Parts: sequence; structure tokens; C-alpha cells
Amino acid sequence: MDRIIATVSQLNNFVKRTFDANPAFSDIWIKGEISNLKKHISGHFYLTLKDDGGVLKAVMFKSNTTSLTFTPEDGMNVLAHGRVGVYEQGGVYQLYITEMLPDGVGELYLAYERLKKRLEEKGLFDKSHKKEIPKYPEKVGVVTASTGAAVRDIINVITRRYPYAEIILYPTLVQGAGAAESICSGIEYFNKNNACDTLIIGRGGGSIEDLWAFNEEMVAYAIYNSKIPIISAVGHEVDFTISDFVADLRAPTPSAAAEVCVPSTIELTSKINNYKNSIITNIKNKIENYRLY
Repeated sequence: MDRIIATVSQLNNFVKRTFDANPAFSDIWIKGEISNLKKHISGHFYLTLKDDGGVLKAVMFKSNTTSLTFTPEDGMNVLAHGRVGVYEQGGVYQLYITEMLPDGVGELYLAYERLKKRLEEKGLFDKSHKKEIPKYPEKVGVVTASTGAAVRDIINVITRRYPYAEIILYPTLVQGAGAAESICSGIEYFNKNNACDTLIIGRGGGSIEDLWAFNEEMVAYAIYNSKIPIISAVGHEVDFTISDFVADLRAPTPSAAAEVCVPSTIELTSKINNYKNSIITNIKNKIENYRLY
């Protein structure tokens, strides 16, 4: 019987190709505790992920480590996303990490991504469903907490830019138990009573847990089913929630939402004066032409 003899390199290459050909290993999340973390001068991270039953070697290259929003440390529980491959020279398989999140926050992030994907597939983010924001609203509805920087910023900006618009506040919870239901009630109130021309929903910045009410499915559908155009203004510029994707317009902050919601009276006055001067000039030119000819 002939023996099949392979070199070490051939075997490692075969195993590598086997891993690479399996899609289950190309996009995977691994939960574990960081140990033996080494931060190379190049910017790469080399580490081991472990649990009670085993260990897994992992590497995260500099191109990915620079996007981390936290500082990994030994003993920290994390969720790591990437692909499983084989390092042929070392004869080991390992996780090539492209994204890493602290466990807990990571679980919320995964839930966010799952819901986002499902709602996108159902068409809730389609541009064809987006409504135009009125240029000159008479009434602006605001669904947010009655206290805090968000509502103050919205009121101050609208009052300064376009004092002719009436601001109607529907006070709601914006985090914690009952917040999603409270936000939905506000959206439904304005729609049922046709109480405004444009609706702003949002809150100030916070952690993913703080902003979670705006990632709830019921809030997404309340926004989607609204007949009134909605501007979503949740958190700071870097924060994105499900509400932002469903809304007719996403503003990076509550202040920015107020800016895009109403025109500037100063700019309108300037335009009107320009039109007036243009009309006067045209009339004078016409009169002069008739006088000459």
C-alpha cells in the first residue's frame, strides 16, 4: 500500500485552504477573555482569547486597532469579530480580528446590527419612503425630555433663527424602562392630532445603553408610519441609531436638527432685499429704455 507523504508546508497549506474555503470561518464573532496581550511597536496586537474550555490565538493588525473605542487589557471580556485562518509558518490557526468590543456593550451592538439588517431588508430605510422637510414650518413638534441640553438647544436655535414657528414639546422619557413606549406615544400624538408640520425626535449624547430606546423596533415603526416628516437627532455626531436610518432626515445633534428644521430670518431678509433691489433696478432700466426709444 502506497503511503501518502506530505511535507509540513504542504499540510499547513492544505489546512489553510480548508479554512479559507469555509464561509463559516470568514465572518465570525468570538466571545472570550483577553490574555497574553502584546502591543507591538508596529501597532499590531497579539493576544489569546480564552474561556473555561480552551484558548485561541488571535492577532489584530494596526489598520484595525486604530478604530478601537476602548483600551484592551488582560482579563477583559470581549467580543471579537473577524476570520479564522492559518498562520502557515507557525503551524497554528488563529483569529484575525477586524473589530473588538467590550462584552456587554458588544451584546447590545450585535442586537443593534441584527435589527438594522432586518429592518433594512424590510425596506424601512429606503429613500423612496423619505418625506421632504417643509421649508417654512408653522409648528415644530419636539419629542424629547423636558429637561436637559437637547430641548434647550432646540428651543434656542429655532427661536433665534425663525421666531415665527411655534414650538410644541411632548415631554418623554429618553432612556431606561418605558422610554421606547414614551417616544412612540409622542410620535402618535402629533400624527393623530396633526399637531405640527415637522417633528424632531432625539436626545443628547450618551452610551449605547443610554441611547438604546432609539434602537427599539417599535420606535422604528412609529417613525416609518408617521405622516409627519421626522428629523432624528440622537446623541453626538458620531452616534448612529436605528431611528437615524428610518427618519426622513438625520441630524448629527439636536442643535443641528433645529438648524435644518427652520430657515434663517436673516438669510430670508437678505434674499428678499436682493429680490427687491433687482426688481427696482429692472423697472428703472425698463423706464429708461422706454424714455430713450
